[in-house]
Amino acid sequence: MSLVAVPPFLMLGVTLTVGGLLGARRLHLGALRPGDVLLGIYGLFVYHLCLFLALRWAPPVEANLLNYLWPLLIVLLSPFFIPGVRLGPRAVFAAALAFAGAVLLVTGGRWSFHGASAPGYGLAIAAAVVWATYSLASKRRGGFPTSTISAFCLVDGALALICHAMFEVPHAPSGKEWALLAIAGLGPMGAAFYLWDRAMSRGDPRTIGTLAYLTPLASTLLLALTAGRPLTPTAGLAMVLIVGGAVLGTTGGRPPPRSPPSGAEAHHREHEVPP
Repeated sequence: MSLVAVPPFLMLGVTLTVGGLLGARRLHLGALRPGDVLLGIYGLFVYHLCLFLALRWAPPVEANLLNYLWPLLIVLLSPFFIPGVRLGPRAVFAAALAFAGAVLLVTGGRWSFHGASAPGYGLAIAAAVVWATYSLASKRRGGFPTSTISAFCLVDGALALICHAMFEVPHAPSGKEWALLAIAGLGPMGAAFYLWDRAMSRGDPRTIGTLAYLTPLASTLLLALTAGRPLTPTAGLAMVLIVGGAVLGTTGGRPPPRSPPSGAEAHHREHEVPP
């Protein structure tokens, strides 16, 4: 809530720029491929654009709920992107179970969809589709070097700042806001993208998609511990569903075949370390 006064595109632009600087020491513009840059714009900028507009044009709870379709979509779409991956009923059931838990946790068992908010709902679903397909496309490419993720963040941060200048009321962040923006850029809007790319390139997307539903569970537990919010029976049931889906989705499955990275990608990975 401390950043509620900061316009969304300004927030996105600053945090992505900070995140991009994490890996900038390895950045080589000549090694970037146009297709990779376009994929990065699609995955980071278009995703956040859809999500921000969805939260503006639809009730936040319902928009956030529809956005949480992306882990389920990663599981369901994996066979269409990753050669050798088959979608068994176990993986589908595990992801659906975890999604049901996320529904209860995000909404508290109470939600209502309104026709007037249909554009916002559509954008929230679009955001989920964008992030799922971006993640699977990066998996298919074998992941990206740290320098490429850094370039994604810097390019998308610049686009967001341009959107701020064109469409939002100018805002001069306070010292506290700058500090919070820097922290967000180093963590959830910076290091998280590098770690997500490593996870997708090295792990099974079906398992990762199911485990992603642990995120709302962790945030709920954190709020309960730090803000003194009591855990309701509905939240307890949601946690059981999420953990059950995560356990089911991470046991008994066959990992997808891993193909070695291309020559250029192998060269980058041999000389790069995590930020």
